[in-house]
Amino acid sequence: MGVLILVAVLAYAVDVVTKVVVTETLEGEEPVRLLGGAVYLQLLRNPYAAFGMDIGGTWLLTVIAVAVVVGIVWFARRLRSTGWAIGLGLVLAGALGNLTDRIFRAPAVFQGHVVDFISVFGPNGEFFPVFNAADSAITIGAVLIVLLTLLGRDYDGTVIPRGRRAKENEESDTEDEERPEA
Repeated sequence: MGVLILVAVLAYAVDVVTKVVVTETLEGEEPVRLLGGAVYLQLLRNPYAAFGMDIGGTWLLTVIAVAVVVGIVWFARRLRSTGWAIGLGLVLAGALGNLTDRIFRAPAVFQGHVVDFISVFGPNGEFFPVFNAADSAITIGAVLIVLLTLLGRDYDGTVIPRGRRAKENEESDTEDEERPEA
């Protein structure tokens, strides 16, 4: 649980600080070109879900984010895997980061627009939707959780056997059951 909290606090702090800096320095400014145009920094306020999808209003996104936060906090006590703690800590931080915007930013409480500011390969989200540190944390955390699952690493620290190893384990369990005790 300590790892999850540490990761969540650090990632949340990065999100909040970057959004404060961006809103103070990029408001009304032209996009800032970095890395030869691979990255652009520009302030956009996003009333929609990920990738600009409109799924019925910001109040629904707020409810979903609250459910994600509550679910992770409730589930955290069962964690025994550092990888899962890191992944869920990143997802928690990202959900909290965007939830903070939805609650405290204009135009209204629970209808706030999320501050996005990273555009890749072109300004204005020409090639990929504009995103922020919270979105990055959610994505990295989700990818880590999927990877751990595919590798058979469970949230409780156990390794789930797969493939040949699983078959060998099943066969050895069957042999143990068939063998009479001496």
